Amino acid sequence: MDLLPSEAPSSVGMRRQGFRSLKLVSLTMDEPLAEKPVGVDYGVLDNGLTYYVRCNHKPRMRAALALAVKVGSVLENEDERGVAHIVEHLAFSATKKYSNHDIIKFLESIGAEFGACQNALTSSDETIYELLVPVDKPELLSHAISVLAEFSSEVRVSAEDLEKERGAVLEEYRGGRNATGRMQDAHWILMFEGSKYAERLPIGLEKVIRTVTPEIVKQFYQKWYHLSNMAVVAVGDFPDSQSVVELIKFHFGQKLCGSVPPPDIPNFPIPSHNEPRYSCLVESEAAGSAVMVSCKMPVDEMQTVKDYRDSLAEAMFHCALNQRFFKISRRKDPPYFSCSSAADALVRPVKAYIMTSSCRERGTVAALEAMLIEVARVRLHGFSEREISIVRALMMSEIESAYLERDQMQSTSLRDEYLQHFFRKEPVVGVEYEAQLQKTLLPHISTAEVSKFAANFCTTCSCVIKIVEPRVGATLDDLRAVVLKVNTLEEERKIPPWDDEHIPEEIVAEKPNPGSIINQKEFSSIGVTELLLSNGMKVCYKYTDFLDDQVIFTGFSYGGLSELPEDEYISCSMGSTISGEIGIFGYKPSVLMDMLAGKRAEVSTKVGAYMRTFSGDCSPTDLETALQLVYQLFTRKVVPGEEEVKIVMQMTEEAIRAQERDPYTAFTNRLREINYGNSYFFRPIRISELKKVNPIRACEYFNDCFKDPSTFTVVIVGKFDPTISIPLVLQYLGGVPRPSEPVLKFNRDDLKGLPFKFPAKIVREVVHSPMVEAQCFVQLAFPVVLKSISMMEEIHCVGFLSKLLETKIMQVLRFKHGQIYSVNVTVFLGGNKPSRTGDVRGDISVYFSCDPDISSKLVDLALEEILYLQNQGPSEQDISTVLEIEQRAHENGLQENYYWLDRILRSYQSRAYLGDVCESFEIQDEGRTKVRKTLTPSTMKLALQKILPFPSKKQYTVVILMPQISCLKVLKSLLLLSSNGFGRDVKILAGAAGALVLAISLWRYSRSALKS
Repeated sequence: MDLLPSEAPSSVGMRRQGFRSLKLVSLTMDEPLAEKPVGVDYGVLDNGLTYYVRCNHKPRMRAALALAVKVGSVLENEDERGVAHIVEHLAFSATKKYSNHDIIKFLESIGAEFGACQNALTSSDETIYELLVPVDKPELLSHAISVLAEFSSEVRVSAEDLEKERGAVLEEYRGGRNATGRMQDAHWILMFEGSKYAERLPIGLEKVIRTVTPEIVKQFYQKWYHLSNMAVVAVGDFPDSQSVVELIKFHFGQKLCGSVPPPDIPNFPIPSHNEPRYSCLVESEAAGSAVMVSCKMPVDEMQTVKDYRDSLAEAMFHCALNQRFFKISRRKDPPYFSCSSAADALVRPVKAYIMTSSCRERGTVAALEAMLIEVARVRLHGFSEREISIVRALMMSEIESAYLERDQMQSTSLRDEYLQHFFRKEPVVGVEYEAQLQKTLLPHISTAEVSKFAANFCTTCSCVIKIVEPRVGATLDDLRAVVLKVNTLEEERKIPPWDDEHIPEEIVAEKPNPGSIINQKEFSSIGVTELLLSNGMKVCYKYTDFLDDQVIFTGFSYGGLSELPEDEYISCSMGSTISGEIGIFGYKPSVLMDMLAGKRAEVSTKVGAYMRTFSGDCSPTDLETALQLVYQLFTRKVVPGEEEVKIVMQMTEEAIRAQERDPYTAFTNRLREINYGNSYFFRPIRISELKKVNPIRACEYFNDCFKDPSTFTVVIVGKFDPTISIPLVLQYLGGVPRPSEPVLKFNRDDLKGLPFKFPAKIVREVVHSPMVEAQCFVQLAFPVVLKSISMMEEIHCVGFLSKLLETKIMQVLRFKHGQIYSVNVTVFLGGNKPSRTGDVRGDISVYFSCDPDISSKLVDLALEEILYLQNQGPSEQDISTVLEIEQRAHENGLQENYYWLDRILRSYQSRAYLGDVCESFEIQDEGRTKVRKTLTPSTMKLALQKILPFPSKKQYTVVILMPQISCLKVLKSLLLLSSNGFGRDVKILAGAAGALVLAISLWRYSRSALKS
């Protein structure tokens, strides 16, 4: 069996003590931070190329590579708008050495998947090409670095290459013109009004994408792509770093700087403004009502210890403010459902403080007032000592975890750190020194130091205030009135101080009597120990040394929502949501948040069709806290309160209304109806049904779901030291009392199956939905039936088959015809009850978006390709590719706790499980090995014929989402066409975006950074 060896358990306490005994450092505030990054081979070649190389062994035998280019969309001229992103696309299409997407074929052949959002991104200021490649063969690393070298100067820009990529870029453009994209674009334009950044969204203009010439693209590429604007980053499991530096020199060092010096990259100023900018956007497809308050300021360079201390205080400010926002959202009649604050460097010269909130419809004015008042309250009264002590504990816990896992960081994380050093000069001082810095500085950062950052949220500091609503509500005058009101209250000091809640000290008030171990089994071949506790609960644990600060667990029990009568289904399906709002561990969520400050322990629950589960993730030293939460889950009843239920119902109603506004909802609803029948289980909840929810019954059902420990099996994986942890397991899991009568105890073979049936004939249907801008989504689905007798092999075979279909359809629709951006192939087998007998039914679905006018043609091309594979079979190269992709994913997984947790859980839940988890594990492993050994073009052809309908055109469903165009729009477009022949112009709405559609993380990596 292909299992990684693990070392003998070491003392977690010693590792933890290592941080707590970490020496403080003697500092002066003006002491400079290291300019050169620590712990990495760093240098600049004679031709100007910067390089970063570091040996790092996680994941094993893998390397994270990147080519960073200080070139983005802000450098484009008017006729080049979108060209920076087009260059990034063309790089994977053809270079001097590679043509016809040979680079993608190479990546897939070594198991490094290519796909949307995986290999490159373009933002306003930068372009990044990323590769995650195996290095178990020396030539692979050299080959991968040579690919990056080709990107740097040898991208081919022919007319044929450009035409092939236009369709993919246009589809990416079209995909961004939904409600989220429109609001993000509008926000970006408003934020940077008066600067070039406002006019240079990375996706560019549709007209340019359609008509730009190869000469213009080549001119942009040759003008800006110079080695002095670039860096190569290589972090991976290398024998030594110097040999990698030599490879970089070999592939890049001979490239010349060019006879003409490269142009300096200009700075594009962003004007400040004292008066706030206001905007009210009505977006009919918006996912809800939202408010955003943004305040811009120059980016601070971190050069000294004082700068670092200020950054810590700034982080503490946003953390403390977010804690307040969360507590307010859980009060009676809260002004918003959620609210958050963060700082982010949006573009090279500017960062912003951004507050976002989501609220009920027509609640934007109240939400804005609550947000501004809270910041004003901090300016007037500051945070309390208790609030800052909680935040300090949280941050100390985070750096402690990072320190403990300093030798287990992912190579991709280190790569990203070096990229920020290159682009933004962010210091890289090493985790050890950073831990010393934080341990030294955090205790001495005062409440006054933290509170002063509230001044940056002032409405006179280049402030932009925006709201988004699905229907006309608030006006600009309303927003101005709120700002004036809050400013007046602050000036007159009429905003009272913050009132803290009482926080209990202990999660479990009275510790339970420990249970005992009735039976213990050792399964040494997979490193697993199984315990049967005195209350009937089964606990299985596996020690790993992948991460020194992680223990994860999942407990499951058979029997879920499928057992309910239809008239109770909707109420009980809301049980988890209602109970979660009230507090499933005996405390309100806002109170529990403070109780867990400084601890890394979280537990969640899920009630599905056939199972109930609880899952946890914690630090080994906080395992007791996590298990206490599980104990509380089983022993404390959730009792619905009127206010909590009211909030949940308001939030759920808003979510339903948002779905009804989304054109995509009609598409997904019709998909379910066609492929699974009009079953109540697959049908979305309507507002009329929401009003029938019985919260008392919902909570009663939730309480019963987690009541009887004898029905649960718990799997624990991670840095689990049995000598310390088993007594905790016995006390808090074994201490859960077993009810006198079984509660929700089901035999897995007797569960009720969900009522669903795939259509027996071909169904092709177009769903027309009103849209602001045209979108088109396609799903092509085939029924799948896996026979019980050959289940173990066929389950694995389906995985290989779906990856083959995804790869081949991508080749046809994108690389050959250039008409889509990406394709996804998914397998759904989740509707089957977990019985040990009977066949397994489900479906395989092919999903892509495209130009509405050619959607049916692309469906036919996909069907033709699948039929060809069924008749002729795939090539040897195709089989080699899918085998390599699966093997590399498997190898990576063997080094991850979550992978092992999933493998062990599946062993318990497998049809092969008859009481011996090791035997079940080995049967599954043997099934995978057998499929891999026997997978050839001929066996895959037979599998395609057996698992899918044969021929594929015999039985399938196709649902296409198309825009519904009114007669008025048709007439208007005809008049425009006849009068002046204008094409379709892109109209950008200036307005606001909210928390539901604009998470802070999207700033850099979504609209301002297009991944391809």
